[in-house]
Amino acid sequence: MIKKILVINGPNLNLLGKREPHIYGNDTLEDIYKNMRFLNPNYNIQGVQSNHEGELIEHIHSTLSNDIDWIIINPAAFTHTSIALRDALLAVKIPFIEVHLSNIHQREEFRHKSYFSDIAKGVICGFGAYGYIMALKYIMTL
Repeated sequence: MIKKILVINGPNLNLLGKREPHIYGNDTLEDIYKNMRFLNPNYNIQGVQSNHEGELIEHIHSTLSNDIDWIIINPAAFTHTSIALRDALLAVKIPFIEVHLSNIHQREEFRHKSYFSDIAKGVICGFGAYGYIMALKYIMTL
């Protein structure tokens, strides 16, 4: 059975590779997706990114009609603000892994609180782009 995985990326992640590479690294989102697909070409890995909360919610809602098995989400700044994204993830009941490129617990105090961690299957932070690979490797073990 081919697993379908939706990789959701929040605001400003379209600037990966350019924005603060000392924090977020040099990989772009396309690099991350390419590496994930290379790791397991048998999985259907779909990547989306938006700077708009409502658009991300629509992507989450669409998982119900697209037979998505897993979500890997980097909510970015919405991690600390979006009850609406949290409610959407709860509504679709699809297991998800929360990923952050930086270690949010080593950063500013306001970044320490996540609206997703307590409902995620797991949380990966601080390993840069490799965090997405770690999430995929976990899914592959199931």
